[in-house]
Formats: sequence, C-alpha cells, structure tokens
Amino acid sequence: MDKPIIFAVDDEPAVLSAIARDLRKEYGADYRILRATSGTSALDMLHELKLKEDPLALFVVDQRMPGMTGVEFLHEALALYPDARRVLLTAYADTDAAIRAINEIRLDHYLMKPWDPPEEHLYPVLTDLLDAWRARFRPPFEGVRVVGHRWSADAHRIKDFLARNLTPYEWLDVEEHPEAAQVLELVGTKDPAALPIVVFPDGGHLSRPDNSAVAERIGMRTQATAESYDLVVVGAGPAGLAAGVYGASEGLRTLLIEREAPGGQAGQSSRIENYLGFPVGLSGGDLTRRAVAQARRFGAEILTPAEAVALELREGYPVVSLPDGTSVTGRALLIATGVAYRMLDVPGASRLAGAGVYYGAAITEAMAADGEDVFVVGGGNSAGQGAMYLSRFARSVTILVRGDSLAKSMSQYLIAQIDETPNISVRAGSQVVEVQGDDRLERLVVGGASGRETLPASAVFVFIGAAPRTEWLGGLVARDPRGFILAGAHLTRDGARPAGWSTARDPLWLETSAPGIFVAGDVRHRSVKRVASAVGEGAMAVQFVHQHLSGPVLAPRKAVAASS
Repeated sequence: MDKPIIFAVDDEPAVLSAIARDLRKEYGADYRILRATSGTSALDMLHELKLKEDPLALFVVDQRMPGMTGVEFLHEALALYPDARRVLLTAYADTDAAIRAINEIRLDHYLMKPWDPPEEHLYPVLTDLLDAWRARFRPPFEGVRVVGHRWSADAHRIKDFLARNLTPYEWLDVEEHPEAAQVLELVGTKDPAALPIVVFPDGGHLSRPDNSAVAERIGMRTQATAESYDLVVVGAGPAGLAAGVYGASEGLRTLLIEREAPGGQAGQSSRIENYLGFPVGLSGGDLTRRAVAQARRFGAEILTPAEAVALELREGYPVVSLPDGTSVTGRALLIATGVAYRMLDVPGASRLAGAGVYYGAAITEAMAADGEDVFVVGGGNSAGQGAMYLSRFARSVTILVRGDSLAKSMSQYLIAQIDETPNISVRAGSQVVEVQGDDRLERLVVGGASGRETLPASAVFVFIGAAPRTEWLGGLVARDPRGFILAGAHLTRDGARPAGWSTARDPLWLETSAPGIFVAGDVRHRSVKRVASAVGEGAMAVQFVHQHLSGPVLAPRKAVAASS
C-alpha cells in the first residue's frame, strides 16, 4: 500500500512552498505530501487519487482562494474522502468563517497564518489529527478476524471486547459474508458449535475463546511486572486513566488494573460533545486511545483484562488479589471502578442478552441494525448519545423513557439534537415489561398509561442507570447502602474521624475509611456523573496520594462511626 497522503492547497506559491516544506520535514517519512494551487485543480487531483483508492489522511487548506474558498473546497472534497482530517489556514478576518465551518463541514482545526515556529504551532495539532485518522483508518485487512453468527452472545462479547480495547478486527457473518466459509475451510471446521472462531494474523485460531485467551494472543498485558508499586489504580475509566497519567508523570511507579477494557462506560460512548477543549466532540474510543497512549508514555502499566477480586491490608499497605492467585501491593491504592449498567429485569431479557438485547451503546452492533427498527431504553445522556449514533444506521430509533419527558435527566443539547433527527422518536411514560423471541430478539412488550403494546424490534439498547461493583472490597472501606464508597467529609460526623482510623491526620477529601486507600469517579458516594469531573478527581487523587506518602500531618482525635 502506498503511503497515506497529506494534501496542501493554497493559491499563494510562497505560502504553499512553506507549508509543503514543513510538512515534508516532519511527516515525509510516513506520508506523501501533495499540493495544489487552487481548489479546482485540487479536486481534479482528488478524483484521480480516488480512482486508484489511494488513502488520504489530512487536508491543510487556505480559506482565501479565488474561485473557491477553502471551506467550499473541503465541502466538495469530503464527498470523496469523508474520513480525512480537515485543517483550515486563516487570517484573523476569517475566524467567523472557520467557526461556522466547524458545524457545516465538521472542521477539525483552524490555524492562524503564519504558524512559525511549526514545532509549537503546527506539528502538535497535525500529529494529533493524524494519530486520530490512523486509529480509524482501515488498510487492506491483515489483522484479527471473527467468524460467527450475528445473534450469538459469544460473538457479541468478543467483538465488544476487541472494539473497546481498540483492537481492529474484521467481522465475518456466516450467513452474509462468503469469505466466512473460506475462512472456516482454512481452519478446518464446519461445526456450528465451534463458532465463534477468532483467527489471528499468524494463522492461528481459537474456538469460542474467553476474553483472557484473546487478550493473550493479541499481546495485551494481563500480568504485572512487579509485586509492589507506589500507586495501584483499580479501574481504567476516565478517573483511573487520569490518575495513571498524573501518577506516572510525577514519578510514582503506577499500575492500572482494568476488568474489561480501558475507558469504562465513557469509552463506549459514540460521541461526547460537552468535554472541554473539543468543540466538535469526540468519541469515547478516541478519548480512551489518547489517554491510554499518554499513560503508557509516562511509564504506567495497564493490565487488561484483569479483575481485582479481593482487598486486604498487610502491615498497613493495601494488597489487591487477582483471579490467577497472584497479588500486587501498593503504597497507596485508588479505587476507580466506576459503575456497571443495570440489567433489564424483565422476562426474556437475560436469555436474549447479546442476541438483540445490549447494554450501553454496543457500537459493534450499530451497523448491523442498518434499515431496522431499534429501541433505546433510558433517559440519560448515555441513552441520548446512543440514540443519535444508532440513528445513522437504523430505519427508526425509539427512546423509551419512564418519566414524562427527557428534560429531567438529559442535557439540553442532546434533547435539541434528538428533536431535529427525523428517525428518532420518544415515548414518554413507557417501559419494557417483556422481551420476546426464540434465538434472537423479535418483539418488545411495552407498558404505559394506556396499557401494554407488543412492538416488533430487532435490537434494544439499555441505559437504565448503573450500580457500583464494590463487593470485592469486603468490609475494608465504608460504603453507603447502595455500595458507593464514602470518602472525605462523608466519612465524618461532627468533625470526628471514622471508626478504626489509624493515622495521625484527618481523612483527605478523596480518601476512604482506610488510610492510603482513595476513591475517584462514579464509584464515589455523591460523585458528579460526568467525564470531566471523573478526570478531575483522578488527577486530584494523585495529589492526595503524595500527601499520604509524605507522612502524618495532624494529631489524633476521637474517632466515630462513618456517616452516610
């Protein structure tokens, strides 16, 4: 395959030469740098490139060009290369046009001219955009292939695991893709009971593997390299990843333990549009990819899939037990396990889980719903984001919400988007009371004020709240009646410390009832359930870890039982 292309367009020869020179200097080893002096000539070149199926990664285009502005050119170019990243070169007077282009053509970035020095003003922006493009780019496929039936719960589990761990794969449905039969013949099986089969780039394959076996074959780290760390973080959602970045960057030997996949629930989001610094939004997968790369660059270890199954204190240090019988010790521990989606507790739901009943966005199943009627259950932001994503593929998306409207639980920007999307409808005062189908979801029984109604359905995506996974903590840290972890001021009553507090200082704000064990993100009692707040708490927790490791700062006082 030829190198991907970076395409520069500017009608001023001196400026075009300068941008081409800077692009070639930084990216010439990995990309072809092409240029054109007008939008019209650039479009002619693009048609030739498209005929040859040459990959194009990035447009860098001047706004002020005679005959065709930069925005007008990008509008035409995106019909040929819709996934290419887009940067507009502007003067100060063009700022309004650039801002409009963010909404009109989903412009990724605009840069003021001149951009000197490029090391500060040009390369950081373009490198980030090129990394994002490469993460989604699909060259001729040479990676993992999954062969199975669409309605197989095991196939859904494997696809979801690979996708959430940012591992590219090719899905081959035995009923729709002729290539599936060829792959099965190559691996030497025709037994339906052997499905799904995962085929790896080296030609090896596994039949109905669990996630750990897949992780091992694709080179993911599932075992720690040491027995003790300065900071152990359980959970690699936004809070855990932020702690990993800040802990490792500040010299703490840091280990993250993740049960399923980095990113947590946020990593499953198809679009996060209210996260600071991303005016056109970003997907949960993009946010996760950036955070994981950042944490690893600073030296943090990430184990996945690896589950914390028990916690104890040995000589005052927290020790986390893993399913394989090993354990890791930390001078400090951060619990950032987030929450898990609540299961739909109606007849038929558990039997058809993964076969039409999905929890969370289930992005891996969205494209399979092309032209079908699907349902979203729930009224929060996650449900709204999921509905917007599904509307790109499904014929219709119906949101079922128990309340009388979405206004009580969903952000206004999402409500406005849903109102403007013609194939999304909202049924207020409605809930699923039964799930029906033989080997796959076929119908939903929906109850409301007017009684019950049976509706045809090919898929239902469930967002009905979440619960913490904190059973593994035993009685070591105080929790509220719902299982969320108490910390800081929520531990104390009348200014006194919690029972059993053994350190000569007050609990720090994110510290649990056990000194040196901290909590951040959605699993914390009364936390704000937003990505930005989880990231902030994860970063803040590292500062409290430093305070804890530096030793006691206050004299002991009388302790009382924790208050919820």
